[in-house]
Amino acid sequence: MLSVNLREQSSLIARFLHLFDCLFVVGYLWLLVVWYRVPWSTYYSRLVIISFVLCFISFQSFQLYRSWRGWKYFLELIVVLKAWGAVIGLVLFYFFIFKISIAYSRVVILVWSLSTPFILFFIHVVARKVLRFVRSNGKNVRRAVVVGAGELGVNLVKEVESMPWAGIEVLGFFDDKIDEHETTEVYGKPILGNIDSITEYLDQHNIDYVYIALPMRAEKKIFKILRECRSLGARIFLVPDLYVYGLHHAEIQSLGEMLILNFNPHTEWKRSFDIIFSITVLIATLPVTFLVGLLVKLSDGGPVFYRHKRITAAGKSFNCLKFRTMRVGADMELKELLAADESLKEEWDHSYKLKNDPRITRIGRILRKTSLDEFPQFINVIRGDMSVVGARPIVGNELNEFYKESAGRYCSMKPGITGPWQVGRRSDVNEYEERVRMDDWYILNYSLWNDIKIIAKTVYCVFKGKGAY
Repeated sequence: MLSVNLREQSSLIARFLHLFDCLFVVGYLWLLVVWYRVPWSTYYSRLVIISFVLCFISFQSFQLYRSWRGWKYFLELIVVLKAWGAVIGLVLFYFFIFKISIAYSRVVILVWSLSTPFILFFIHVVARKVLRFVRSNGKNVRRAVVVGAGELGVNLVKEVESMPWAGIEVLGFFDDKIDEHETTEVYGKPILGNIDSITEYLDQHNIDYVYIALPMRAEKKIFKILRECRSLGARIFLVPDLYVYGLHHAEIQSLGEMLILNFNPHTEWKRSFDIIFSITVLIATLPVTFLVGLLVKLSDGGPVFYRHKRITAAGKSFNCLKFRTMRVGADMELKELLAADESLKEEWDHSYKLKNDPRITRIGRILRKTSLDEFPQFINVIRGDMSVVGARPIVGNELNEFYKESAGRYCSMKPGITGPWQVGRRSDVNEYEERVRMDDWYILNYSLWNDIKIIAKTVYCVFKGKGAY
């Protein structure tokens, strides 16, 4: 009964929150006036009325009380800031037109202007937390169906089930597979009928959401659903078939009056972070770097740095820098080693690494164990060849032989000094396919927060020394 009541009153809850927000804004203004002991005047009374009306209109216009099920918190914060920015902009315009800003306390107006949106957001977060708790316990649930039982539809159901707090229950699929293959169930959800039968189903059942998860080539079926089902009470969402193109970081942009999808990763913040972080690390570790270089040079008189061709963004190659950890001429020795020992050749062909490589010098083994050999790669980062965090730097043969369908994704970003492969099991990863999956995961899920977490885990792994050789 509680579930039904909450469901029926959801619009009433939104209206209550809308009214509460508007009352809070003017109440908070009054509280600040009292707190700073500013005499109340008719000017403040007018401002209260004007602010209430502006908030009432602006908050609704910016759809602040839409359904936020499944949305990330920062998106709601952005909407709150926009709506409040419109209110403050109009209030300041009111002050300017009537030249009455002198009638108000600057401190009160400044504190009110800057702190209100964040307090409003906090109130909304608390409200969402309460609703999430209710939904996670099976209350206030929205019922949904998915049109399309292919990979895209199944991925959608997995995503919904991974966040029970969103309060969305998927009842089943509509798909023409029921006609072609006599399939009755997909991913534990029943096939409710073929696509043509969805109109009748919506007419007979109380469904809140319809998710269209069909490939873009099925535009006729999509248009038919939009044409026939939009008047049947359910909210209809189209899930873009972006997985076909292998990138999650696509965004809708406009080109004149046309909408286009931008598949180019947003790496502007990443470049700024890379430069600042790399310069900081190089300066902080300059004494250690100098000492390591000196030890490498004194060990056998050979070059300090080792340069090896690796692949970066757009498939271009660059010289990846490391402190030299092998004997001079180690590249030439490799052919002889692999020719003389079949087990070593098999290990090299499998992972492009040798766990007990006889070519490594004594100082080189210490550098590899502590990952100090990779410090010169911060120079590569500053030069723009690499990122601090990214996929593993690989050679051309690895890209062609192992990445295959993932090659395009790999070449969409720069490789990193560290990444999920290093904070996972590092060189202990036995299957090369698992390394590819780790790189894929990062490219499809990179963010500033993920980069920071990976860097923190890398520091732990370096001190632990596990999996490095």
